[in-house]
This record gives sequence, structure tokens and C-alpha cells, in this order.
Amino acid sequence: MTQRQDVDERWVYVGTYTHKGASEGIYIYRLDMATGALIPAGIAGGVQNPSFLALDPQRRYLYAVNETMTFDGQAGGGVSAFAVDAQSGALTFINSQCTHGGAPCHVSVEQAGRYVYVANYMGGNAAAFPVRAGGGLDPASAVVQHTGSGVNPRRQEGPHAHSITLDPTNRFAFVADLGIDKVMVYRLDLEGGTLPPHTPPSVEVEAGAGPRHMVFHPDGRHAYLITEMGNTIIAFAYDAVQGTLNARQTVPALPPDFTGQSTCADIHVAPSGKFLYGSNRGHDSIVIYAIDGETGLLTYVGHAPSLGKTPRNFAIDPTGTYLFAAHQDSNSIVTFRIDPQTGHLTPTGQMTEVPMPVCVIIA
Repeated sequence: MTQRQDVDERWVYVGTYTHKGASEGIYIYRLDMATGALIPAGIAGGVQNPSFLALDPQRRYLYAVNETMTFDGQAGGGVSAFAVDAQSGALTFINSQCTHGGAPCHVSVEQAGRYVYVANYMGGNAAAFPVRAGGGLDPASAVVQHTGSGVNPRRQEGPHAHSITLDPTNRFAFVADLGIDKVMVYRLDLEGGTLPPHTPPSVEVEAGAGPRHMVFHPDGRHAYLITEMGNTIIAFAYDAVQGTLNARQTVPALPPDFTGQSTCADIHVAPSGKFLYGSNRGHDSIVIYAIDGETGLLTYVGHAPSLGKTPRNFAIDPTGTYLFAAHQDSNSIVTFRIDPQTGHLTPTGQMTEVPMPVCVIIA
């Protein structure tokens, strides 16, 4: 990839919902690392509901799910590929493919950039897409269908794959399924493009918890899962050789005295590996936990008001300096500075207006 013009700047991409008419597509910003300001740099328009985004490892290509129920006349949503201009941050559309499941809500790219993986929420399945030379996508090489239901008849009437997270060894894929209270585990077949089930094929969580997003610790020995309806964070020990998760601890994402309605959304570990953050929609906050460097266990640090409504997603820049909280229902991204010693979040005073932001990624 061509070197950026300024090492003190990074490109920020924001996925949005376009179906209500206010958003035009994927919003592009230049991040000023000195202040945390997001400076508008363009919009990639003409793309339908580009909600969740992912970059390939070299940051040459960006992939966006099209969170719809039909796409190009086919049942299911879509996934779209874009080329990234390193100097301007601009996105050029390459092509799209149907995801073979409704409402795709999460996308990941494996470490060599050969495959893109999508979780289809309403389809209750996950799909793999080979990447062509030049970053475009071939039709799905595999679709794995989940089955079952959960105890919540309104939210868990069937499977709802909510995210697909690849482990640091690039050998396993973990699909958090809100509808069946399981994290499904697959092996990455990078030759045939398939997703064979692992043994054991899943990890169960508490009934009704609704697993949503998962993240691995930088040390590769620990992983963390946030549950949407249970409002909890589960800490796992991870055996990278066996591809197995062992639950060690469950902690609350909400304060003990909170009695309102709230659901969890996103989860990230700081690049330092010292702190974990999770977002609460309803309580409208970011919960902060310190991570024990040896055991991976969590110790409560505090809650930071997110200063907006419904923090659907947030991102931490690669240096661990800033956290950007995206508020779907107040059309804003709020910038916080991270204290590297305590993990606390301090608002910088920077607030960026974005219509219905769903996902923030930083190149």
C-alpha cells in the first residue's frame, strides 16, 4: 500500500443505514491524531444500507454488508467491495455479491485477504466469499445454516447470526448467534473456501443472554463475548491449538442500580491489552474493565456516559489514543481520549454529525 501523506493522520470510515433517506452511504473522514477531530473527506454513495464494514489486512480494500432482505432481485442481503485510495481515502466500488441470508450485519476478512466472511442476522447463517485479484468478490463458496431457537419468543424464535470473528491464528471462525445462545465454531478451509464445523461445534451461554459480538485479546490467549440481552461480558481462556473456549468469568455491563431498558452492542480491547470496553444502548454508556495480564480476568473500572443516544458501535484507533462512540439514534460520533494508565475516557469536545452511524473503522 502507498504510504500515507502524513503519519499523524488516518482514514476513518463510517457505515450507516440509508433506508430512512438521511444517509448517503459510507462516510469518509480524515482523523487528526493531534486533536481527535474527524475532518470530512468524502462519501461513497449509491450503496444500500452499508451498515458494517471491514478492511483487508493491507487496507487496500474495504468490504461493506448491505443490510437488506433482498439484493439484486435475490432473497438475502449483499456484501460490497471497494478499492481504497491511500492518498485521499476515497472508495471506488468494485462489485457486490448476494449473502444468501437476510439482514447481513457483520463482516470479517481473514489475515491473508483471500476470503471475506459475513454473518446474516435474519438468515441465521454465515457465508464465505473468495476474494478475486483486485479485491472483488466471487460468489459465496460456502453457506453454513444454524438451527434452533432460544427462550425469548420475541427475539429468539430462530437462529440470528450476529457476528463472525476470526481467531488470531487464522484457523477458526466464531459465529455469535443471538437466537440460539451459542457461539458456533468453524474451521477456516482456506483451500476450498468452506467452513467445516469444529469439534466441539459450539459454545453455549446462559439461556436468553443473546451473544452478539466477540473480540480476542492481543495475546491470543483470551477472548471476550458481549451478550445483547443478558447485558454481560464473558471472559474466556482460549486454546489456540485446539480452537476451544473455556468460560472463566461473567461480569455485568450495566451498573447494579440501573433499572431501565438497555441492551449491549459492541466490544473492544485496547491495543495495549490492558483494558476492555463495551457499549450499552439505553444506559447510553461505555463500560470499562481492566484486564489481568496473566489470567485475562476482568476488574471493573467504571462507566463513561457516551454523550449520545444508542451507542451501536465504537472504535479505538490503533495507537490506543482515542475511542470514537457512534450513536445511531442521535446521529453523532463522539471522540474520547483514553488514559493509558487508568483506562478512563475523557471527552475531547469533538462531536461529528453523521446520519444513522452503525459502524466505525479506522485505517
